Amino acid sequence: MSSAELLPQVLEPLLEDFRYWFDRSHELLSNNRISFLSEADQDDLRRRVEEAQQSVRVATTMFALSDKKVGIDPIVVMDWHKLLMECQAVGMRYRQQ
Repeated sequence: MSSAELLPQVLEPLLEDFRYWFDRSHELLSNNRISFLSEADQDDLRRRVEEAQQSVRVATTMFALSDKKVGIDPIVVMDWHKLLMECQAVGMRYRQQ
């Protein structure tokens, strides 16, 4: 399988996953008061999620417009992943309360 064939198979589901989990994280942070975070920390986390959501939308659009030939910088993907892990930890702790 060529890299041109592999890229859409890897990147499309990855972008969908990021979109889904950032949406869930945003919903949690927007609709609930997270008692173990200060309001400023919760607002900051929500803002970072919103920025990541926008970045994922842009990456998805660029990928589609390039006929699925443009990838994403791995550093950006790692930053998204770190943010999602932070959101996951908040979500798990919130649900255990």
